[in-house]
This record gives sequence, C-alpha cells and structure tokens, in this order.
Amino acid sequence: MVDPIGHDPVRDVADDSGDTPDREERAARQLIMTLADKPEPTALSEKDTANDLSVPLPGKDARAPRREVEVVSPSRALVPQEIGAPRVGPGERLVRMAYAAGIRGRLITSPLSTPAKRRMLATVTPPLEGERAAGMALRAGHFLVHGVKLPIAQLEFGPGTRQQTPLIERYVHSYGWLRDLAGSGARPQVEATALRIHRMWLDAHPLPGKGPAWDIEASARRVLAWLVHAPLILSNKAVRGRTLLALDKTTRWLDAQVTKAPDKQAEVFGWGALVAAGLLLPEGKPRRLYAEAGLARALGEFVGEDGGVQSRSPIAQMEMLELLTELAACYRAMKMDPPKFVGAVTELIVPPLLAVVHGEGGLGNWQGAGAVSSDRIGELVKASGVRTRPLKEPRGWGYHRASAGKTILQFDAAPPPVAKYARSGCASTLAFELSAQGQRIIVNCGGAAWAGGQVPARIEQGLRATAAHSTLVLEDVNSTAILIKGKLGDGVGEVEVDRRTVGGKRGGATRLEASHDGYASRFGLTHRRVLMLREDGTELVGEDVLLPASKRGKRGKVGYAIRFHLGVGISARLSEDRKGAGLALPDGSHWQFRVAGEYTGTLSIEDSLFVDAQGRPQPIQQLVLQGMTPRSGGSFAWLFKKMG
Repeated sequence: MVDPIGHDPVRDVADDSGDTPDREERAARQLIMTLADKPEPTALSEKDTANDLSVPLPGKDARAPRREVEVVSPSRALVPQEIGAPRVGPGERLVRMAYAAGIRGRLITSPLSTPAKRRMLATVTPPLEGERAAGMALRAGHFLVHGVKLPIAQLEFGPGTRQQTPLIERYVHSYGWLRDLAGSGARPQVEATALRIHRMWLDAHPLPGKGPAWDIEASARRVLAWLVHAPLILSNKAVRGRTLLALDKTTRWLDAQVTKAPDKQAEVFGWGALVAAGLLLPEGKPRRLYAEAGLARALGEFVGEDGGVQSRSPIAQMEMLELLTELAACYRAMKMDPPKFVGAVTELIVPPLLAVVHGEGGLGNWQGAGAVSSDRIGELVKASGVRTRPLKEPRGWGYHRASAGKTILQFDAAPPPVAKYARSGCASTLAFELSAQGQRIIVNCGGAAWAGGQVPARIEQGLRATAAHSTLVLEDVNSTAILIKGKLGDGVGEVEVDRRTVGGKRGGATRLEASHDGYASRFGLTHRRVLMLREDGTELVGEDVLLPASKRGKRGKVGYAIRFHLGVGISARLSEDRKGAGLALPDGSHWQFRVAGEYTGTLSIEDSLFVDAQGRPQPIQQLVLQGMTPRSGGSFAWLFKKMG
C-alpha cells in the first residue's frame, strides 16, 4: 500500500542556486531541444557520448557539469549482457539524457509547474533485520560496534571534532545503527532514541561538507537508511522538515559526486541510493532513470561473471546483496517491478556467498572478513528470495568448496584482488579452511576489516599477512605485498588450478591442485599445494611443493613455515615422535595430524588468534611445520584424519 509520509510545507525556496526560476527554465528547455536529436548514452553503449552532453547550465555549477555515466563496452562487462541498463522509450531516453546533463527533475518533467512539496511517496517495509543486541545497546544509551561500547552523549558528530576509529565512524555516519535499532523493538519503543541521535547528527551537518560523514559510500548508505526506515525519523514535525531538506541536499550532492567515488563498491552504493531517492522522493523519475543506468554499469564492473565481487571479500558480497534486497523493497513500496538486472545480479551473488559458508552456517575468514554468524547469513539469503546451491565452478571469485559428508573444505585458489578493488586485502593465496560436523578445525585469523573495534587497529596489517592464514610462508615474507589502507602490492599474479574427482581402493576423493608465483621473483620458487578430501569426510591429505620457477635453480637454502591455525576450543598435543599432533575438539571428537615421510624440519604448537562473529579476537593455537629447504625445491606431505 502506497502511504505518503511527511507532508511538509518546506519547499524548494531553500535552493542553493542563485538563479531565478524563469532563467533556469529557459535554459533547461533550450538544452532539451538541443539534445532531442542525440542518441541516448546508456551503461552498455559502445560510444562515449559524455562530451556531447557538456552544455553548461546557468548558476554556480555551470563550470562543472555532471559527468555522464561511463560507458562499458560489451567486451569489458563482467556480468552477462542481459544485465544492462533498463530499456526505455524515446521520451524516457530524452529524460535520462537531460538529467545526465545536469537539468533538475522538475524542469524535465514539469518545467512550468510549482515545485512539489518535500515528502516521502511511500513507506518501505524493511526487508532486513538488524542486530538486536546493538539496537538494545542504543536504547540503553550506547553505540555497540563489534563489541565496543560508545556512550551516545559523549559522541561528537561534527567534522573537525575528536575522531573515532574509521570502523566506528562508518557505522555512525552511514546510519547502520538505524536498522539495528528498528530490529530491537516496536516503533513506539525505539522512535525516541532514533530521533535523539538523528537530531544530534543534523545539528552537526546542516550542509554537505568534508570528513567521514561525507564519504560517498557513507552518504549513500545514510540516504538509503533514511528512506527505508523513514517512519523512525519523520514522526516529529520539526525533524521531518529538516530531514527532508537534508535528503534533498544530500541526493543532489550525490548526483554530482557519485562518479568520483574512490572505488567501485562506493560507486555502486552511490548509484543505489540515487535509485531509491528517485523512487521515493517527488519528481524523481529522471533521477531514477539516470541512476538505474549508472547502477547497471557499476555492478557490471564490480560483480564478476561467476557472481563474486572483484574485492573477493565475503563482507562486500553480503553488502551487495543487502543493497539489492533493500532496493527491491523500495520498488515494491512504489508498486513497481525492479529492473531485470536487479533480480539477475541478486541471483548471481548468492551462490558465491554460500560457497564460503561452513557447516554451522557462518562465513569463512577470507579477505578481512570475520566469522559472520549463521543467523545473519541465513536471514540475508532468506530476505533476498533466492534459493540456490553454493557455487561449484568459481572463476574470479576463486574460493573452491569441497563437501564430503558433513565435512567442508574451502580453498583460496585465485590471486588476491587488484589494488583498486581491495579494502582489507589479504595475502591468502593457497590457504584453506576445514570444518566437520559444524566445528571449524582449520581456520584463518580473519577480522582485518573489523580493526578498530575489539580488534586493535595496530594488528590490522598482521591479520592480512600470509602468516595469518593456513598456508605456506617463505622467510616470513608475504606472498603478496601488504600495503597501507587495505591495499596490496606486487606478488601473486597468476594461479593455476586443477580440480577433479578421483577414485581409489579406499573410496573416491575430491582433488584440488593449485600453484602461485608469489615467491618466484624473490626466491625463485613456485608454491604448489595439493589437497585431497576423502568422500566420507574423514580424511584430508595435503602436500606443499616448492618448485624452481626457472630452469636454472638458485643455490642456497630458504626458510619455510607451513601454518595450520586451529579452530576455537581445539586442544592440540604433540606426539612423542614430534611428527604429529592429536587434536581434541569441543564436541568430543578427535582428529590426528601427521607429517608424511622422513620430515627433517620441526613441528611445534604456537599461539594464534581468531576473530569471531562478534568481532572479538579469540585465543587459539596453530600447528607450524618449519625448517630450511634448498632453493632447488622441496616437498612436504601431511594428513588430517578423524579418529574413531
């Protein structure tokens, strides 16, 4: 049911522009006539027509016209070609072109009419549930961000004030807390808290400006939160007018800034917020048409052909699914069907996400992610409406999954994300995770993306290192260089993968073999790892091989360490010959680890940590095989086997 919200007398008289309406309308009509004979620029056009749309408009923005949607040729698009900008008729093509050129929506659709009142055109039914614990903390007077409590009364919202960690700033300024608050009780129970925090934020940010609040992605998430949870912040008449004015100013600011986003994920959120604003705010059709084309193009670049996002981050994969699910709810609120690309990308995203889910339903710790809980994953997938199986044949996503009985193996068999996509990029190539009967046995440390909460910011780079993952390391050097601000440098450029099902006297097995060149330039060695998971899930055989990267092997020796980080609560004890270890799991089961052959290195048990679903670092242990190997190469075979 369409339910108008927020009939407010505040009109467009508070416009930033100093132009008179008559002058602006004449310019708009003239530009529309000029554009009438030009072809429409779309997200999948083969010719960039941005230069044709550079006619300046009067006013202070005349020297900086809005950029056109960047063109992506069919050969560059990463998702199937049916996921393109929605097809529109000649009239709507003209509207999209005019809005892209900088003409406001009212001047395109009804240039002679008076400005419409600022209001919400419909009430959205929120499709996603927030974290109840975080919402209850807000009602008690605290922000709760990954376990860190921050009193609301002590928080300074404005730019130039005392800074919190980036993790907390993103949560506060993007209004991620509004979903959590909405999920903690009925509207009458949470409304007062929402208005209290919202007033404080509006007081600190009367206009778009600089600082963490005006990061493009934070602004876009904030707009979407305001639109989806509008009843919580529009119930008070005085706050309603200020909020609608802030929405107007922020969306117009996003119109101009979205193509300047620092990375593709931020751009996707920017376009998504503009689509939602075009749906739910008056005179928004031109903005919606323009933003739908931009969103289709940005998704085509950020989502790979197998459905995995280019950052290879399970957290980013979840966030894309959340965005598309909320956008679909905005269309439903307006009794409109979402464009086909929204549903197509949603269906494409879910299988890769399920590929990195363990037996208990939580996420694996990959590319900065912590072990996101099964409840959150299950609720998100259910809200998306997609029913499917985990991805079987990953390409760019790179995470191979093998399932045998109730044992699940996850294997990172792809290069790390390139720098322009990485946010918490990790040097995790050829690492694996193993779980059985819902118990994680071998893990990665994870949690780099949550640094600044309970995870100390000072260890963020350490959590991204190769040594924080269950794989081989040479001389404590990362297989791919770890840079600041989540970026990655030189290292793994190519990964070769072979997957097959093999048979044997003891039954079949899934065999995964992959190699990477991350150590070739520095040590002259290529790392190859072979994993074989027995079909009944009781045995994982592995071999790490170091091979000369060129025909002329280098002389000397190099130090190596093969690390196996153990799951929370697992107790490890070395065998008497120090070539194996017994593992006692919390569920009472036992596994054994053994090194095969005449191993000349040492096996030890060392301390490690694991970041859980609440963002808490948990103490764990790790098995470490280490020693020296000639630069001509070496081979190290090992086995995990369930006992009893």
